Amino acid sequence: MTPLRQRLIDDMRLRNYSPRTIEAYVCRLAQFAQHFGRSPDQLGMEEVRAYQLHLVDQKASWSRFNQTVCALRFFFGTTLGRPEQVPLIPFGKRPRTLPSVLAPEEVVRLFEALPAGRLRLRFQVVYACGLRLSELLHLRPTDIDSRRMVVVVRQGKGGKDRLVPLSARLLGELRSYWREFRPTTWLFPGECADGTLCGVSMQRQCQRAARRAGITKRCTPHTLRHSYATHLLEAGVDVITLQAILGHHDLRTTAHYYAHRIVM
Repeated sequence: MTPLRQRLIDDMRLRNYSPRTIEAYVCRLAQFAQHFGRSPDQLGMEEVRAYQLHLVDQKASWSRFNQTVCALRFFFGTTLGRPEQVPLIPFGKRPRTLPSVLAPEEVVRLFEALPAGRLRLRFQVVYACGLRLSELLHLRPTDIDSRRMVVVVRQGKGGKDRLVPLSARLLGELRSYWREFRPTTWLFPGECADGTLCGVSMQRQCQRAARRAGITKRCTPHTLRHSYATHLLEAGVDVITLQAILGHHDLRTTAHYYAHRIVM
């Protein structure tokens, strides 16, 4: 590892960036440097502008484009100590699209298209608790609080803990699962180096189940989170409560679900 990369990593660790964010920023800066075949500290704003135009020409996703911007702004502003250059690295405008949402009967069909047992239960937990996929992968058996009837989501997006409601039906399913498999470190252990499930595998399983169920909408584990939020709004849950359950920092993010509720 070069001293420059180590300094970048140390700068992010000092600011308590998550391991996933550190990995993503290092990856984006490496791609930037590889594009020009030079170390990133030898590149300036002209190269940044040219690289941003390259990403536009490549039709890079909004998330990739702005993640690259965040990495570049941190690198130039903090690691290289050039804060005056940060405003010269603009963000892309986020497209405003409605999320894909399944109707309740489509959620049932999706679950029925999954094999009964562990695999189906994973997706049921995502939907019933409104979890992000990464949050599911890092659930521990001790995060299921049956006395308070909540699931503790630890260090979700933004490094925040939160509580989500746990239904009696899901608790019964989880207890049956635990009696059979006795998970220890992770609630749903998998094949990754840290013992967690593979997120890519979960994505593929969801897409295959959607095809078997005859669902033509875009369907990913995150679609179940969108569906959960929309169904709660339709059931009369207020937006402030929903914001806390979903772990959104900005109320406007939660309020975005109202648009889909009206359309439906």
